[in-house]
Amino acid sequence: MTQHRSFKSSATASSSKRTVLKRFERVDLLKKRGQWKAQRVQGLPKTKPDV
Repeated sequence: MTQHRSFKSSATASSSKRTVLKRFERVDLLKKRGQWKAQRVQGLPKTKPDV
């Protein structure tokens, strides 16, 4: 029985650029840009990862 093509090579999947940041990454990015307000818990603004 053969493997499904999605399981074959994880190396190609890891080399692609992620377009979605996790919450802690977004907070770090906003802090670097000086746009972070500590009182906000929900509703973080959308951010694009630095290139």
